[in-house]
Amino acid sequence: MALPNPRRLLEPVPDYGTMRSQFAWDIPERFNMGTACSTPDDSSIALRVVEDDTNLDYTFEQLGDASSRLAAALVGLGVRQGDRVAVVAPQSWETGVSHLGIWKAGAISVPLASLFGPDALRYRLNDSGARLAIVSPDNIGKVVEADPDLDIISTDDEFDEFIAVDPIESAQTKAEDPAYLIYTSGTTGPPKGALLPHRSLIGHLTGFDCYYEFPSRDDIIWTPADWAWIGGLMDVLVPAWYYGMSVVTTNADFDPARAIRLMVDQKVTLAFLPPTALKMMRASDVGSEHLSLRAIFTGGEPLGAELLEWSRSHFGCHINEGYGQTEANLVVGNCNSVWPTRPGSMGKPLPGHDVAVFSDTGERVMGEVGEICVRTPDPVTMLRYWNRSDSDKYRGSWLLTGDLGVEDEDGYLWFSSRKDDVIMSMGYRIGPGEIEESLLGHPSVSMAAVVGVPDELRGQVPKAFVVLRDGHHPTAELTEELQHHVRTRLAAHEVPRTIDYVHSLPRTTTGKIMRRALREPDQ
Repeated sequence: MALPNPRRLLEPVPDYGTMRSQFAWDIPERFNMGTACSTPDDSSIALRVVEDDTNLDYTFEQLGDASSRLAAALVGLGVRQGDRVAVVAPQSWETGVSHLGIWKAGAISVPLASLFGPDALRYRLNDSGARLAIVSPDNIGKVVEADPDLDIISTDDEFDEFIAVDPIESAQTKAEDPAYLIYTSGTTGPPKGALLPHRSLIGHLTGFDCYYEFPSRDDIIWTPADWAWIGGLMDVLVPAWYYGMSVVTTNADFDPARAIRLMVDQKVTLAFLPPTALKMMRASDVGSEHLSLRAIFTGGEPLGAELLEWSRSHFGCHINEGYGQTEANLVVGNCNSVWPTRPGSMGKPLPGHDVAVFSDTGERVMGEVGEICVRTPDPVTMLRYWNRSDSDKYRGSWLLTGDLGVEDEDGYLWFSSRKDDVIMSMGYRIGPGEIEESLLGHPSVSMAAVVGVPDELRGQVPKAFVVLRDGHHPTAELTEELQHHVRTRLAAHEVPRTIDYVHSLPRTTTGKIMRRALREPDQ
């Protein structure tokens, strides 16, 4: 018998139309994400930290107390409402406490990935104007190099000493007040800081309910995704704590076999596994026995029909793909128990979110490629870009995602590409995603990325970068075979004119392919 979840926004209904028509937002005037995730006198497990063969459990009562004491310590240092406090640390107890404590103090958390080097940190710390940073010991050297004058609180033993003060009441923030400043992954240009409000937690919940098939309090959730990006923080950690669910964390590097063991040992029932993680699992031929999974959410980049079918067959549970971006997250997706998934599609607009496709002339279109747009106001969308104009991000009340896609006659959305990734060849608009999926359907290919490169006759032509599976080696014959594979499945103008074989693909810290880095040597 599943433990009831009184905060869940959606309940199972017979069909998609009923779910959308019955739902309406109810956003309170005052709301604080830190307070909302704190449950006094709750001894259930909020976080299980897995290190080697040991488990360290923290309760919701401990979470509420520690975050309130951190808020008091920050206020004691002079942190005021609206100040930015960076968090440069991997998944950990201290990282979770830090975000909640910053929000309770009325300040704005700035999550920054441990993968960042000094230059990347310097850009974000300077741009955000961070007042201080909470930093794990292994990141302190980089942060000091990035900003020698920045005050630092370490998450080692010093952290417990720092929060050894009396707790304070949370700041009485409005739902519209800013809570966190999270930087885009920079797939098409310099990262931009998206400023998001406390209400965005509520805005994420219909997606959370659908992707994870109506979670209950006794569900156990895990993701390898870093909590420094919106996928780890807002697709998993914060909504799970708001619902009173247990989160599992480990700082071991992602390894397919280790991930399976972790999910088996911890009886994980829900997981967010980005497509890159699923591709690595498929390439490693990991087992799936003894898993307790009932739903996997995946997103961040297109999943593709072939990988969806493999995942569904291999794990034997609901596989729900979703779509969003830092500026407007969890707005499209699937809930396989309510409406059928269409392989290759991102799903349908989720309850509470209006999403449509518009042409370059501003007309709504169906059955043809256009820009995916999200109607505002919407509780999940950003307030604005930090230190930048967002005037080119909107057309009237519609937020422009910069992603191209197609809406079919049944309301399913199909991702084509980033607007910046479109390949213009002899008048044809070619999206790289379809070519990449075709290449991934060949048994020799582990990963693939396609970009447009200059061509004197055609303007641009597709070029592929391919990572081969173990046991396969680059040859002229294999190149011809891959080109034939694409030609017989797509169209002649979509065949990669050249194929480079590489050991890995450049990715952002969120796992998205950086096509910009692949294009630059050729332009």
